[in-house]
Amino acid sequence: MTHEKKYVLVIDQGTTGTRAALISHDGSIMGYAYHEHTQIYPRPAWVEHDPIEIWERTQQVIKETLELTRINPKEIAAIGVTNQRETTIIWDPRTGRPVYNAIVWQDRRTSPLVDYLRQNYFSVIQDRTGLVPDAYFSGTKIWWLLDNVPGLRDRARKGEVIFGTIDTWLVWNLTRGSKDVLTPERGGAHVTDYSNASRTMIFNIHKLDWDDELLEIEGKIPRDILPLPRPSSDKRIYGYTGPEISNKLFSGVQIPVCGDAGDQQAALFGQVGFDVGEVKSTYGTGNFILMNIGDKPVKSRANLLTTIYYSLEEGKAVYALEGSIFITGAAVQWLRDGLKIIEVSDEVEPLAAAALDTGGVYFVPAFVGLGAPYWDQYARGLIIGITRSTERKHIARAVLESIAYLNRDVLEAMVSDTGIKIPRIKVDGGAAENNFLMQFQADITGIEVWRPVVLETTSLGAGYLAGLAVGFWRDLDEVRHNWKIDRIFKPRMSLEVRERLYKGWKAAVQRALGWAKEVPWAYGLQ
Repeated sequence: MTHEKKYVLVIDQGTTGTRAALISHDGSIMGYAYHEHTQIYPRPAWVEHDPIEIWERTQQVIKETLELTRINPKEIAAIGVTNQRETTIIWDPRTGRPVYNAIVWQDRRTSPLVDYLRQNYFSVIQDRTGLVPDAYFSGTKIWWLLDNVPGLRDRARKGEVIFGTIDTWLVWNLTRGSKDVLTPERGGAHVTDYSNASRTMIFNIHKLDWDDELLEIEGKIPRDILPLPRPSSDKRIYGYTGPEISNKLFSGVQIPVCGDAGDQQAALFGQVGFDVGEVKSTYGTGNFILMNIGDKPVKSRANLLTTIYYSLEEGKAVYALEGSIFITGAAVQWLRDGLKIIEVSDEVEPLAAAALDTGGVYFVPAFVGLGAPYWDQYARGLIIGITRSTERKHIARAVLESIAYLNRDVLEAMVSDTGIKIPRIKVDGGAAENNFLMQFQADITGIEVWRPVVLETTSLGAGYLAGLAVGFWRDLDEVRHNWKIDRIFKPRMSLEVRERLYKGWKAAVQRALGWAKEVPWAYGLQ
């Protein structure tokens, strides 16, 4: 580490907003800025973002973070990027203009295409990608865009457009115009890391490359539009910040962009989950639970995903089992913005705690289907058990409890797949600050919940990956020493009560499964 390099800059681009943070060598977040972006809902179950707005917000939060911390850009060793995964953008590299809004990972418009894949190619997709065919992933989103944006398929064949998930979009914009990039012919670094590539449903996680047969199966996607897959921490450097951005944001300093990971993989990395069997759960818009399974992929028998966790070397990767829960924190936002029974999200904890129990109410947050371990894209949200005595506090409590129940569903599947007894759950994300939820999580699983001092572990993970690439941190052991605990939540609920409550949850889920298939016209699926 050179004497003048003191920080790593991280861009954490999430589903609801974008954060920039400066991380010091001891893993402290020295300052950050955050701004939300617009959620676009053109039809029921369709979710879009404006890529230009996301890039503008990214520049805004970088600028505000540097102004807040008053550091010299020369002190920044590297830039790391982490991102909402699966969200799909196709753009013209000559103009930098997207051909359509970003189709968000939550979007379900491609459900009919997924039905076709499930019926005909389920095994080949699962075997090669580690994924269960679902509208969640990028492949069918690309397919939909090629079929529905006028002239796009022809432009793709001619090489006039390129595809990327959000990490690729941001890295390309950060390095645009730089001569020192891995893909100069694309006008910027047109790259992704193995972890993000593994979320597209067109990437072979065994060969660590795009799969030509899957490209053909999933809508004849031209290989030339795809980014170059690289390690999550790349000593070759994806690229340096381009002249326009360097002058605009970094006082002319060109900074290496060399760390990249999907947000959930970055969170486990930030939780220093480097040992096989380590588990983390991130409480964000959705909940995402990852278990480190080492350097060989394990095929799940319990409807989990086998995904790439991270890579520090070209051609090699560490893998994880993942349970993806689509809607958790977003359900609290719905209480605030949809039902309007709270004014700000922080009100949900005291409101829920005011109820001794839910009064028999269960809430299933299947707003966009259910992910692991159910994988029912036709499930829809449900509140059941309402009586005349039900109050808003009962509904608030049921919403928080549903998050913990969904986590238990996934954790039980992980134990089934690996035979590993989970000693603790490391938690992070915004809702990990909710003491009521964390205690109920420990109670309903019977597993200790460990909350670290720094909850923004997604940012930390991306920062560590970027810093390792340039020698800011020497190795994983040096990173490991940065992790510090805030609080441990120990289970205190009796086994009898735990199992009785969980049995009620499973019954409620059964009533939510497949609902949209019964009334497809209500959800724009017919």
